[in-house]
Amino acid sequence: MRNLFSASVIALAAIATTATATAEVELSGNVALTTDYHWRGVSQSNQDLALQGGFDLATDAGFYAGTWASTIDFLDDTDSNLEVDFYAGYGGEFGEGFGFDVGAIYYAYPDSDDGDLDFYEVYAGLSKSMGVADISGMLSYDPDNETLYANADLGVAFSDSFGASVGVGSYLDGFDEYTNYNIGGTYSVSGFDLDLRWYDNDADGAEDNIVFTIGRSL
Repeated sequence: MRNLFSASVIALAAIATTATATAEVELSGNVALTTDYHWRGVSQSNQDLALQGGFDLATDAGFYAGTWASTIDFLDDTDSNLEVDFYAGYGGEFGEGFGFDVGAIYYAYPDSDDGDLDFYEVYAGLSKSMGVADISGMLSYDPDNETLYANADLGVAFSDSFGASVGVGSYLDGFDEYTNYNIGGTYSVSGFDLDLRWYDNDADGAEDNIVFTIGRSL
């Protein structure tokens, strides 16, 4: 995992060095420890601790790229313990408080015994800022598995240090077309973000879960 992170940092730094001649570029990072890595309402770490982190490159022209990784545990024959995502896209604003975001993301499982785990998605989203509240929605399409996923989120900032959000997502096509939900709050203190969140979905045999995450921007 350290090698993957190092390679990503070097690549992003090279891009930044080239791009600064024409546009302002910002490189940032993040790290987190969570009691359970949830993705679309399903545990990716067997309801166990997961270490996560990533790097992002953004330009004032609206283009961005990044990488993010997490420890995982699928409890299957793939023996995969690591997920590494690579993504790039373009976002901007229009009208009064409206935003858009389009891009692609590749999900890689480099230590998996099953090469078929890797896949990619293309996505497009819209958002609306309403003062202390923000609402957003996104569609994600996976061409290989022929899945279409839609999600919507509403966030409210009660202060500079505390906010709450609720989200709902559903597979409109593929993966049994289940729907998932989450609701929680985030408190920021001394540079750390503390998030407590409840997850659930309506798939057969699903169990709800409460997840605590502590994260920090770098």
